[in-house]
Amino acid sequence: MSSNKRGVLFVCLGNICRSPIAEAVFKSLIQKRNVTDEWFCDSAATASYHTGELPDHRAIEILKERGLTTDHKARKLTKEDFTRFEWIFGMDESNISNIKRMAPSNSTSKIELLGSYDPEGQLIIEDPYYQGGNDGFIANYDQCLRCCKAFLDKMNELK
Repeated sequence: MSSNKRGVLFVCLGNICRSPIAEAVFKSLIQKRNVTDEWFCDSAATASYHTGELPDHRAIEILKERGLTTDHKARKLTKEDFTRFEWIFGMDESNISNIKRMAPSNSTSKIELLGSYDPEGQLIIEDPYYQGGNDGFIANYDQCLRCCKAFLDKMNELK
């Protein structure tokens, strides 16, 4: 990646539900806004349960229904991520705690809840994995879309 691009990393527990949805949403937004020369993104996990796997079939289905695709394979957060990405967004307080615990002393990343950008004030992006159907994944998509739009709007204002 070009060093002049700003990096965003989305992180959840397993990197198969919330964070790959956020990554796909962010990629779509930067393409629509024609700012792919300014931004790059990825997603990762705090645990290695699903390393190498595609996102949950429900996440893929929700993205597909909205015209988005992903070929992301789950990976665990690395020490290099803490200097490669300007922002690391966790989805809940447990993610934030784990991210901070994993951060090396040379970390330059801003670690925040993605939900802190939600204009509706919903701070936590809940894990939909054990909820059964698609409702949690739909809610995740909608919240990630709101948060990513608001984040990009804020960054644009700060230019």
